[in-house]
Amino acid sequence: MNPTVLYKLSYGLYLITSTKDDKINGQVANAVFQVTSEPPTIAIGINKQNLTHEFISSSNLFGVSILAQDAPLSLIGQFGFKSGREVDKFADINYRKSETNVPVILDNTVAYLEAKVINQLELTTHTLFIGEMTAAEVLKDGERMTYAYYHQVKRGTTPKTAPTFIPKVKKTASLPKYQCSVCSYVYDPEKGDPGSDVAPGIAFKDLPDDWECPICGAGKDMFELL
Repeated sequence: MNPTVLYKLSYGLYLITSTKDDKINGQVANAVFQVTSEPPTIAIGINKQNLTHEFISSSNLFGVSILAQDAPLSLIGQFGFKSGREVDKFADINYRKSETNVPVILDNTVAYLEAKVINQLELTTHTLFIGEMTAAEVLKDGERMTYAYYHQVKRGTTPKTAPTFIPKVKKTASLPKYQCSVCSYVYDPEKGDPGSDVAPGIAFKDLPDDWECPICGAGKDMFELL
């Protein structure tokens, strides 16, 4: 069986948010889809290990902020590769709370929706939460981020807790590439790091000492030679 066939499925990229006892949390997810139109019903897949899963299970509420195509990798890293148990993911993030206390991300998103859980399906590692929409708003015009664009253009990576995570086999490259041991981002000298003004052709060893992983913010010492 070739698991890379799953890469051919179409996905978006979203920030899933929820609340519990006046606290808020959120995470990146790609398993979000519409189930019915009347009433409007949405399903999301969330890993059972994640704090957001705990919040949704407690409040039976969740929000979905739809990422814009030009959303920075740092935002995805903040919500996708850091734990709300250790950091405040909403620090320096422009958001507002709804009447149900669910946070809505305002910057780098094109729209949002809110839903109340009406059913759920327990899977091995994830829960599929099914929610009836209670609110929705378009925030701005623009292209939304697709999972393919995130990987192919922004060269983003997938956390191990994501439903679409597939381990990659290390390959010998003609040019030395380095991989982040935290989030699996690969620094490729042929492409550089445009988001940090690192031009193509710059070897990893020649990167500034204060250069950080564009996704999770890890330092150079957290990178390993591929």
